[in-house]
Amino acid sequence: MSTENTVIKNFDTWKKFLGERVVQAEKIGMSEDTISKLAFEIGEFLDNKVDPANSSNRAIKELWDVGNDEEKQTIAKLMVRLAKKHA
Repeated sequence: MSTENTVIKNFDTWKKFLGERVVQAEKIGMSEDTISKLAFEIGEFLDNKVDPANSSNRAIKELWDVGNDEEKQTIAKLMVRLAKKHA
């Protein structure tokens, strides 16, 4: 199984992976707003291309699917904060 599949299938691994990327982005000078916008774009990609492999990812997808753009941006910001906490 590839690393990408493992990262997406395991929610704890996903949080750690995303958190490490957030920390890297901050180190190169990206603002919190830019990081959140990227997280939103990643969320859109995952929503369209990846079938959730576990109940945690399924719950996030269901929230994403019922949210409007503003609510999705809030979810993205919260995921960035959660991930950073677990980096």
